[in-house]
Amino acid sequence: MFEQIKEDWIAHGKDWTKPGFRAVAIQRFGVWRMNVEPKLLRAPFSILYRALYRFVRNVYGIDLPYTVQLGRRVIIEHESGIIIHGCSVIGDDSIIRQGVTLGNRYLDRPLEAPKLGARVNVGAGAKLLGSITLGDDVNIGANAVVLSDVPAGQTAVGIPAKIIKTRPSQSNDLFVQ
Repeated sequence: MFEQIKEDWIAHGKDWTKPGFRAVAIQRFGVWRMNVEPKLLRAPFSILYRALYRFVRNVYGIDLPYTVQLGRRVIIEHESGIIIHGCSVIGDDSIIRQGVTLGNRYLDRPLEAPKLGARVNVGAGAKLLGSITLGDDVNIGANAVVLSDVPAGQTAVGIPAKIIKTRPSQSNDLFVQ
């Protein structure tokens, strides 16, 4: 737990005051406390976790339960309006911005949640709903509503989100005379 929190601290610019870092650190603490045995010894840690979790949720607006499978060095860029379903998976080195929702799509399927690969960049206000999978290195545009899978390396924007063609990076040959 402490090694992961140190990585998260570095990823958040070594600033322990950032709400995103605090939310991730508390989520890691929540996962760690579930391994404390016996349950009687775990009880005070659970009480502390619940108090910290509610503080982060109510004050910073970041709902990140301990049941989320959170990768390493995940960055929560800005606070406010972030809701992450407890069954979600977020890959290593991903970025989540303000107003993002990772949630279920249908009331009769409450355990379906998005699965994000590594290095996924989720824009502000994006909504990722249902049992969808985003591959590695995916970019989701601001305010996009993603309802279907996005393959690795793609960019999805719009309502509902559609994959757009990205321009190939410009070669330095254009500047050689």
